[in-house]
Amino acid sequence: MAARIRKGDRVVVITGADRGKRGGVLRVIPKANRAVVQGVNVAKHHTKPNRMGQEGGIVEKEATIHLSNIALIDPKTDKPARIKFTVLENGTKMRVARATGNTIEG
Repeated sequence: MAARIRKGDRVVVITGADRGKRGGVLRVIPKANRAVVQGVNVAKHHTKPNRMGQEGGIVEKEATIHLSNIALIDPKTDKPARIKFTVLENGTKMRVARATGNTIEG
C-alpha cells in the first residue's frame, strides 16, 4: 500500500499540544501508524554516563506522533492538503492534493 506521508515530507501538526508546528518527517512507522517529525513532540530523556568520557544528562529527542495528527503541506500553496492517489498513463502512482490538484513529488 502506498503511503500518504513519507520520509522527507514537510508536514504540519493539525491537533494536539504541538498544533501548528511544521517540520520534516524523519521516520515513518507504518505498522504503528506513527511518524517522527523534526522539532515536534520533543521529549526529555534522562541518561546516565555509561562509558569513560561520556556525559550523562538530559537529552531532548523527538517522540513519535500519530499519522492522523499531521497533514502533508502542499509545496505550491504552503498549506495543509488532503491527499489522493492517481495512476498516470505510464502506470506510476502519484500523490495529488485534493483541493488544488497539485502533484506532490517524493
